[in-house]
Amino acid sequence: MWVLSRAHQRELLLLWTRGRLPQSASHHVSASLLFPEDGSIEPAAKSRRGASGTSNDQRKNVGSDGWQRQERSAHSKTWKKESPVGQRREGDSRVSSELRRLSLDDFPAEKEKMAGQKSTPYAREAPYEVVFGVAPCLLALTQGRRRARKLFVKDGEASHRASVLEVCEEAHRRGVQVQRISKKDLDKMSSGRVHQGVCLQASPLAYLVEDRDSPAPTGREPPLWLVLERVQDPMNLGAILRSAYFLGVDRVASSLRHSCPLSPVVSKASSGVMEVIGVYGYESLEDMLKVKVARGWHVVGTVGAGAEEPPIPVTSCSDFRMTRPTVLLMGGEGEGLSRELLSLCQTLLTIPAGRELFPGVESLNVSVASGILLHALLSSRGSAGR
Repeated sequence: MWVLSRAHQRELLLLWTRGRLPQSASHHVSASLLFPEDGSIEPAAKSRRGASGTSNDQRKNVGSDGWQRQERSAHSKTWKKESPVGQRREGDSRVSSELRRLSLDDFPAEKEKMAGQKSTPYAREAPYEVVFGVAPCLLALTQGRRRARKLFVKDGEASHRASVLEVCEEAHRRGVQVQRISKKDLDKMSSGRVHQGVCLQASPLAYLVEDRDSPAPTGREPPLWLVLERVQDPMNLGAILRSAYFLGVDRVASSLRHSCPLSPVVSKASSGVMEVIGVYGYESLEDMLKVKVARGWHVVGTVGAGAEEPPIPVTSCSDFRMTRPTVLLMGGEGEGLSRELLSLCQTLLTIPAGRELFPGVESLNVSVASGILLHALLSSRGSAGR
């Protein structure tokens, strides 16, 4: 029977965890030699102390609390002294996640301990939100409009894709920590949405406020603003932003009340365009439009094919020609434009149907209608002077 002193046990423990214990002696080291996290020693180790001559009376004289403190102190000093470079101590955030992951691979016990703390690395803190998807994460990093905190990447073969590597390289260039986690954890971070293997913890984006002293547009062609009233579906808003950016809209504005915020869902639906294009918010679209009318802008509204008889004539979008600075108004899902904004419109546009429509399907989705109307107006802008 092998009887080992506590000093010898600690020495064997360190050699075993570092992988330096000779094979001839490895079978003498068991789990009973490991010190648990609470500083106590397993029953098997206690019985060895009894066999080596330490009586129960002697243990009572030392006192259980005092003895545990002594053992814990000795164990803590030894572990700190022998700790490998990659092992991050409590409170040390300077060690990279990659070094920590490699260290945990060498210390299974520590890896099991961390397995029960999966919620802490990506806990949503108050000033941050989770951007998900390759394009949104990459553009959020490159545009610099957000404060990026940490990039989470799916562990496994997916992290080797060129698109994912590009996001990781951009994060590395900007000093953003990169951490590998499981697909299950990424699914939780993105609330089950399609994250493509990457999530970015970053500060949120808000609607921009118009600078009253901003200079007037000086381009050759008249500007076109797209103004949204009460668009509440983030998927619709994201699709609208993507079309507006692609087609060349000069500004996108939205009502602040009863409109969806610029959330990560909007960013993903826009394929990251929300990270690039500035979206302005207004407390009162009515006041802003009155100012535009006074400055000679043309306010254009939209109505569906089945709308009630409007107070002004309705023009097909294919027949309209844009000759001066124009504001295109798009209403929200269901109700369309409010009466207040309709009363400010100088022209109303509609998209003609290509067939006889059944009742209940006389209109288009707001994001689809926006794309068609924007293309019609911007195309006419280029040909208006011909």
